[in-house]
Amino acid sequence: MVPDDTQVPPGAAVDDERGVPEGGTDSGGEAADPQKVAMLQAQLEESFKRARETSDRLKDTHERLLRTAAEFDNFKKRALKEKEDVQRFGIERLLKDFLPVMDNLERALDHAEQHDPRQVIEGVRLVQKLFETTLAKHGVTGFSALGKPFDPGLHEALMQQESDEPAGTVVTEMARGYKLNDRLVRPAAVVVAKPRTPAQAAPATDGEGGGQG
Repeated sequence: MVPDDTQVPPGAAVDDERGVPEGGTDSGGEAADPQKVAMLQAQLEESFKRARETSDRLKDTHERLLRTAAEFDNFKKRALKEKEDVQRFGIERLLKDFLPVMDNLERALDHAEQHDPRQVIEGVRLVQKLFETTLAKHGVTGFSALGKPFDPGLHEALMQQESDEPAGTVVTEMARGYKLNDRLVRPAAVVVAKPRTPAQAAPATDGEGGGQG
């Protein structure tokens, strides 16, 4: 009788359903430690938790950056508008201070023909004084150059004039100079003295000194 090669000896029978022994095995075929499994699960859960927290923080940071960018954009728009307002209305305060000066000058002109000229002159002088006071309120002060040595940093020479004053002295002031908080706004327009030209001797005439007869 020929032996059947497909038959497995009874001592070599293999249990097809044995699989992983009860309690589970690790990669080496050994049973897994329940404590290690629990530890790994806890670590995974902690990692997922930290990942969610990081994601939430990134989302919050992104939202705050968007709000900051929007606020900065609004700030730039407000700053631009304020700059435009300053350029358009920056002299409003100055204008309000000078309107009374204009009012007084108009009143003086309206009554010029109805009053004594001396009263008109006195009124104009009061307006001039008010004008100077208002200028000083805004840091603008005038200065006189008359009788002082010519200073190219403060004066503008319009011409020279023969004078007995020392050469280079301001003998006439065509317009006062003005400063704004010690900064020159307009130089004084002046006429500067120069030495007089020596007189030339008159030419001799015929018969000068008498004739001999």
